[in-house]
Amino acid sequence: MAGFDENIVREYFELNGFFVRQLRKYLVQSRKKRADEEIDLVVYNPNAPIDGVPAGFQLFSADMAKIRRAIVVVKAWHTSRFTPAMLKSSSRVFDFLKKEVLNKAETYFSFDESEVDPEGVRSGGFTKILVLPSLPTSDPQRTESIELLKEQGVDCIITFSTILENLLRNVEVNHSYQKSDLLQMMRILKIYDMVKEPQMNLFGE
Repeated sequence: MAGFDENIVREYFELNGFFVRQLRKYLVQSRKKRADEEIDLVVYNPNAPIDGVPAGFQLFSADMAKIRRAIVVVKAWHTSRFTPAMLKSSSRVFDFLKKEVLNKAETYFSFDESEVDPEGVRSGGFTKILVLPSLPTSDPQRTESIELLKEQGVDCIITFSTILENLLRNVEVNHSYQKSDLLQMMRILKIYDMVKEPQMNLFGE
């Protein structure tokens, strides 16, 4: 069963033109997670260039058009900031980067012929994206955190603030989002002036 935070991220990628496979999770305490349960989302944007590469390590919404395929893992520790100490002590943050997990991700979409070379090997790997609340804002902690993430194999990170701001900016008050409780709630907040543009201050003064 998917959680609320994963649903927020799914809505974000769909809004930015991706097909999304949201992987089913089970709350079972008596066994180790299967490989596919380490991944929250597998996303695919057929309109992005096959060899597209985001410019920086921290993603913003303008970077989404450059991402073709990605595996996405959501760490919704909203009251925590990811620091070097946390990353060093929480090895499970990186479980989704294990080879057996990455291999499993290949099975979730049927890719078109342009992404398969003559020997049958898909060109271009998955961008490995970690969604988290934030990184430290000042050095040296920020630089060290980024270096640790890169060393483990994370390609990019994106923060919840970037995701929520983009969703709010794109929700239209004249459009009904009956199939999405999240977007419908954001629409209602905008209708009743609970969210102010362009700063997007919630319950602004």
